[in-house]
Amino acid sequence: MAADSGSSPLQLPCVFSPKSRQYLALCAQDGRLRIWNTDSKTLHQEYVPSAHLSATCSCISWGPCRTVKEGPQRKKRKSEAGQVEEKADLLAMGTAAGTVLIYSTVKGALHCTLDGGHSGGVNCVQWHPEDSLLYSGSDDTYIIEWDLQTGKTRSKWKADRAAVTSLCVSPDGKLLLSAGQIIKMWDLDTKEVYRKFTGHSTAVTTLRFATTRPPDSNGLYFLSGAAHDRLLSVWQVREDGKDKNSVVSFTLTDEPQHIDLVTSNSKEEAVRLAVVCKDGQLHLFEHFLNGPCKKPLAPSCTVQMSDTKDSPVPIPLLAAALRADIRTVLLAYGNHLQPVMEKVEINTTDRHVCLTRDVQTSLSLSMETAVSKVKTPIVNAKSRVLVPGLPGHQAPVKGTSQGSEKRKKDTDTKEMSIAERLGEIDLSTVSSEKGAPKGTPSLQTDNFAVLLVQGLESNDANILNKVFQTRKEMVIKKTVARLPLPAVLPLVEEITKRLQGHPFTAVLMVRWLKAVLMHHTSYLASLPDLVTQLGVLYHMIESRVKMFHKLTKLHGKLYLLMTQVATSDSSNTVTDVDHAAKLVYEEESSDEDEASGDEGLPDEDSDNWEEEETMEEDKEEQEDEDEEDPDSRTDSKANGEEDMEHENESEEE
Repeated sequence: MAADSGSSPLQLPCVFSPKSRQYLALCAQDGRLRIWNTDSKTLHQEYVPSAHLSATCSCISWGPCRTVKEGPQRKKRKSEAGQVEEKADLLAMGTAAGTVLIYSTVKGALHCTLDGGHSGGVNCVQWHPEDSLLYSGSDDTYIIEWDLQTGKTRSKWKADRAAVTSLCVSPDGKLLLSAGQIIKMWDLDTKEVYRKFTGHSTAVTTLRFATTRPPDSNGLYFLSGAAHDRLLSVWQVREDGKDKNSVVSFTLTDEPQHIDLVTSNSKEEAVRLAVVCKDGQLHLFEHFLNGPCKKPLAPSCTVQMSDTKDSPVPIPLLAAALRADIRTVLLAYGNHLQPVMEKVEINTTDRHVCLTRDVQTSLSLSMETAVSKVKTPIVNAKSRVLVPGLPGHQAPVKGTSQGSEKRKKDTDTKEMSIAERLGEIDLSTVSSEKGAPKGTPSLQTDNFAVLLVQGLESNDANILNKVFQTRKEMVIKKTVARLPLPAVLPLVEEITKRLQGHPFTAVLMVRWLKAVLMHHTSYLASLPDLVTQLGVLYHMIESRVKMFHKLTKLHGKLYLLMTQVATSDSSNTVTDVDHAAKLVYEEESSDEDEASGDEGLPDEDSDNWEEEETMEEDKEEQEDEDEEDPDSRTDSKANGEEDMEHENESEEE
């Protein structure tokens, strides 16, 4: 009989060992493999894969039970050579990294690692019932046949366009079922497709052979379950090949998570089926497979578990195994880290059975500590412990008793320390203006961040005023960035209070608010009651924005009026100036007239007599100067004549 099918990668693998059901192997959320003894109900072994965090275990499959003489590790079992008992030894684990780990429960260690075959995560592993062969299906769409004698790939072939999510080997070891969404049946001798079935609309998570008959007798049946599918489909392998659709369906309450069945060897023998669903319920079926059945079959019995509290809470079932006795079922329920195993007799005449159990909610890790090999390190008293906190705030971490004594001594100097820090900030700002070294701005922002937190905690207006008076954008941004998250909301509330005050302080507060929104939006968005806490800020911003629209309209109108007035005034002044002559030139004139002409004529339209008198006095002074300095006059005249001669020459030309 084939080993239990591997689970889907989305589910935590949980599989009973074959035949005797002595062991339960499961991988929990922490990536460790735990093997529990179902008889003693204790932790038998624990194995931590080297890459249990990066390459988590995605599927588990027990190898077929073998006698000790046939075991692959004969040399290490000489003490057991006299026994002929068949034991479950090897366990195959597929990982998300594409490797397959073979673990030996007899050795209690890793037997070998099969790697280098798959480029994607392994979704399913299946053992051959007789030969020492293993089959694995992966996300890379390939199936690999591994030879465990050599630890290498024996053959590899592409199975589907999509990922291979489930495998199952027939009881006689001649056929292999593989599925992504379409189910294919392979001939293991030729590695060719023997049959194709329509399959499911989602990824197939379970494939199991239901009968042990040969395929050419119309009596070979298998069943399949898929993700998000509440029907378990049964397929018949027919001689005529008209077998693409399922013949029987079993109804479930949720998608199947774990399946155990007792195969049928003849038409007169019914198939017994135990299905644990994702919702934690167990469904028991019993059916004679003999051709198609139109209606979906309901379970003969449904089992649920709950605790013994006043308001009962359901306990999820993890796995179930059918025993030789029809009424006895082996159950595993509770938590993956510490499951509870129990053999239960179920009265199948009742359609619904509810079992109440008192399961401890708190995990007792006594069994785990007995197995664990973790050693606690011895911490040296001189070792230094680094504690996360505000950068630059390098206060030593001390015990509570020392701290209380220190507080009593330093109650008087507490105010001084804040004042000294304020003084240091003043010194640092002055030194940075006078060309301080590059290290001072970061020190300043560190002090600002520490002071801001202290001010917000103590509601000290002096500290907050000192910090909020900063106008430098970089200092504001760095201070806000270095704030711890618990101080962000008090800072926003303080900014909101100050925004309601004088407009000049509001201008500064807007810079701080902008920096807070730039650095801490993701934290603020994660707060559940954000709207109530920031409601005042929202309303204030909205009211100011409404006024801003009206003010911009008024500003525009006033701007138009002012520009019109300014342009009319400037046009009047320009016309008055334009009427005045800048220069008057007469060709035939005396020296005196030339001298007076160079001075410029007074404005004829002006009524100011004083200006004319002053102009006449200027003329007399100019004449006196000309009489005193005849050389300058003759020079100017000569220059004038030369200019005239140049002009005449240009005219003649």
